[in-house]
Amino acid sequence: QVQLVESGGGLVQAGGSLRLSCAASGRTFSTVARAWFRQAPGKEREFVAAVRWSGGSTYYADSVKGRFTISRDVVRNTLYLQMNSLKPEDTAVYYCAASSLIRVLTSTTEPGEYDYWGQGTQVTVSS
Repeated sequence: QVQLVESGGGLVQAGGSLRLSCAASGRTFSTVARAWFRQAPGKEREFVAAVRWSGGSTYYADSVKGRFTISRDVVRNTLYLQMNSLKPEDTAVYYCAASSLIRVLTSTTEPGEYDYWGQGTQVTVSS
C-alpha cells in the first residue's frame, strides 16, 4: 500500500500562485508514475500533470501548459505542483495519485491507471 497526503491548497486571487505538495509513504518503491488530477463541482475528474518517477519525464494537460510545473523529490518521496497565473477555472479539489502499473506509461492521463489516491486539497481562485 501507498499513502499519499496532499497539502498547500487554499484561496488565491486570479493571477496568483500556489504550490501543492504530496508526501508519499508505504510501498513507494513500486511507483511507476505520479500525477495530479482535479475535480470541480459537477464535473468529472480531469488530468492536470504527471511525471514518470524514474527518469522524470513530464506530461501536462493543454489547459495548464506554461502555467503549472510538476516536479518530484525522489529522496523526500514528494510530488509537487507549482501553479502560476491561476485562473478562476482552476478552482477544484486537487488530488495526488500514484501508479504501480506499467501500463500507466502508455495511459498517463487516465485516472483508472492510478491505484493510489490522496484525500485531495481544495484550490479556490477568486476573480
